[in-house]
Amino acid sequence: MMDSEKNAKIKVALLLGGWSVERMVSLTKGKAVEQALIEAGYNVHVIDVTDNLSKLTVELENITPDVVFNNLYGKGGEDGTIQAVLEMLKLPYTHSGVKASAIAMDKPLTKTIAKSIGINVADEVLVGKDEITSQNVIKPPYVIKPKDEGSSVGIYMIGSDGANLLPAIQKEWPFENDVMIEAYIPGEELTVAVLDGKAQGVTRIVAQQDFFDYQAKYVDQDTVYEFPAQIDETIYKAAMAQSEALYNKLGCRGIARCDFRFNDKQGLDGLYLLEINTQPGLTAESIGPSQVIANGSTFPELCSHLIEDALCYDKQKQDKHASKTADQKTA
Repeated sequence: MMDSEKNAKIKVALLLGGWSVERMVSLTKGKAVEQALIEAGYNVHVIDVTDNLSKLTVELENITPDVVFNNLYGKGGEDGTIQAVLEMLKLPYTHSGVKASAIAMDKPLTKTIAKSIGINVADEVLVGKDEITSQNVIKPPYVIKPKDEGSSVGIYMIGSDGANLLPAIQKEWPFENDVMIEAYIPGEELTVAVLDGKAQGVTRIVAQQDFFDYQAKYVDQDTVYEFPAQIDETIYKAAMAQSEALYNKLGCRGIARCDFRFNDKQGLDGLYLLEINTQPGLTAESIGPSQVIANGSTFPELCSHLIEDALCYDKQKQDKHASKTADQKTA
């Protein structure tokens, strides 16, 4: 239950926008978060964030928030940058911290860690932009993607006869030089929301193309989200267990989302992790929140929970620091 009277005394700085290619996603989804926080009774102050971090620092110092709700996506917002600024300012904030955010944004590093705890991942190679030529780097079919972007931005599917597309992709590549080339896993897209270390369930995504890309996620109206996913119970439980394991291994906080591909012809061995997203989309209709809502919550309650989690985590840090300082004085 939300305590509107108590919440009214809590000043929340809501960060929207950012400077990544996902700026408009943040601004659009942020309206839903703002409305949910207001409905929950919080004193909300919206900040449109740009790459001028000095300006952001001044705005935060002027507002003097009790907590920051981070609703930024992509580079800067979910890669540890904003998190480091907020740590420097000693402001509690929602979602994962600096380390977990930075690791999760780095897809190859995330996959290496996932593999170390027994989670299947697709084979991949990391190459420079100049290495995308008319020759296949690995055997097709495969997927070309940036190693550190979100929202399925910049994904290209290369089939057995798609090598002729490579020169055009190289020319148009809008990101930094590093390019991740990943073996394509045929089958279905599955996704699991994790809140406070507990998996919320599995959603099966049925897109009208082979891959759940930016178009299918934000533009197409015929993408189907099946929750709970009508899949084998063993696969369902495995996807949830693996999501919880990776969430805890990285030290994530609040809500996160793990994305998988599943090839049913391989059984349990056909479940492959694609990535973990520490800043999943936040509207009542977004995949992560929709799982939480299906389990009996509301969207304002979820947003309020994330605020409470941030404040609680900050208090635990302060108590730990105070205890350590006291021990040093008595040593």
